[in-house]
Amino acid sequence: MSNSNPHAADILFQPFPFGKVTLPNRIVMAPMTRSKSPGNVPGDDVADYYQRRAAGGVGLIVTEGTAPDFKGAHGYPDVPSFYGDEAMAGWKRVAEKVHHAGGFIIPQIWHVGSVRKKGFGPDPDGSIVGPSSIMHPSHFINGELSKGAELPEAMTQADINDCVSAYGKAARNAADAGFDGVEIHGAHAYLIDQFFWEATNKRDDKYGGDLVQRTQFAVEIIEAMRAQVSDDFPIVLRFSQWKQGDYNHKMAKSADELEAFLAPLSKAGVDIFHCSTRYFNNPEFEGSNLNLAGWARKLTGKPAITVGSIGLDIDFLHSFGGQKSHSTDITALFERMENNEFDLVAVGRALLSDPAWANKIKAGNESDIVEFTPASMQELI
Repeated sequence: MSNSNPHAADILFQPFPFGKVTLPNRIVMAPMTRSKSPGNVPGDDVADYYQRRAAGGVGLIVTEGTAPDFKGAHGYPDVPSFYGDEAMAGWKRVAEKVHHAGGFIIPQIWHVGSVRKKGFGPDPDGSIVGPSSIMHPSHFINGELSKGAELPEAMTQADINDCVSAYGKAARNAADAGFDGVEIHGAHAYLIDQFFWEATNKRDDKYGGDLVQRTQFAVEIIEAMRAQVSDDFPIVLRFSQWKQGDYNHKMAKSADELEAFLAPLSKAGVDIFHCSTRYFNNPEFEGSNLNLAGWARKLTGKPAITVGSIGLDIDFLHSFGGQKSHSTDITALFERMENNEFDLVAVGRALLSDPAWANKIKAGNESDIVEFTPASMQELI
């Protein structure tokens, strides 16, 4: 495909069925922590922030990670909760404003597990929990333990039951608040991923063992959430090979291992796999050009979302106009979509700097796109 093809972006703007609704295009706003919800309640500024992305042409918004009602869920300042009357009233306003702008939105439910250091959230001095009482690898910097890091409590069966129930209630809260589905954060070495990861899960019960056995906690969460919502209320699972503390990690080292890992999660009720990679155009396994999303779609037959540095460099954007470019990103993205490797494309930081990124891409006005800078992370633009 030539970078100068003026219709190359059209594939991004095909509709996609999503539960009870049809998304207008294949562009997803990736979940990004903003820490702009004092008291763990999303305010009108948060609602307006999401509404601007819907008005800007994003097909589906995945909110920042938001905590279920289980101890130790919060790990960062001013992150919103997804329980309690005040927080849920705030989230209902968010969903209403996004829908008013013609968009669709799902919350991401996120427990940080043993990444947490005390000092944040509704219970700043409360528990730090994980699958095992093992220091999270991300707490070690150049071999030294970072300040404030503490050993987590290994979750008991009662803890697991309560946590699973909290995720189920979060799904019910999402439906009651008018959201269009829900995403589970099972990536990046947070709580669910800590059960997946052999470095943090040393349990000798049904939640430990080999990679497939380590999916049991997630399976119970997915089943609990599915039981609380209708069959046409999509459940999305975000997962990653890489982990905080080990960015080169391969949880599944082959396509066969990945298939074995994904099968119980798919069977439990996941409708879409959100495959988190740091760069979308990297092949996942030797001998194939498929990326992680491509493999997830092929192995499960379920739709997949790809993500990873889309829309961040100037060459990527300029390639629409046919200028000389050292980047192959845009061509590779469109070629992979034309090959039906994945269904949806998540865009993160590019949407922080320019809420109208999607509309500008559709109109061919890439020269008007506001370039991402680190300052874009600081405010709700």
